[in-house]
Amino acid sequence: MGLILDTNFIIAAEREARHGVTETIDRFFLNRASETFCITFTIAGELACGKSASPKKDWEKLCRPYPTLPWSSEISWQYGEIYRALSAKGQLIGANDMWIAATALVNDMGVVTNNADEFGRVPGLAVVTY
Repeated sequence: MGLILDTNFIIAAEREARHGVTETIDRFFLNRASETFCITFTIAGELACGKSASPKKDWEKLCRPYPTLPWSSEISWQYGEIYRALSAKGQLIGANDMWIAATALVNDMGVVTNNADEFGRVPGLAVVTY
């Protein structure tokens, strides 16, 4: 299965690398060597907001190792499906997280995150914690 690396995973990996301690992230990748890893257009946007990703060359360095899944009309429809399902239960999650979840569902992928409480509300979404 392919996996989308949530923003908090990319930030944790960057933080570990900056401190020269990459045990958690290295172990995660080692245990999932056969997986493919991507980010979404939304995650790339969230990373562009961070101070550690400025200037642009630093943002590009953060994003470069992972293919970025683009927006599609099917993702927009899936976003609406997620919104309606969660809204009906009174369990809405953040808009960016719904975009990430919609992208994952359309591409038959899971999401790697430490935000399992929110992503776990999305019906049918595989959530992997690290």
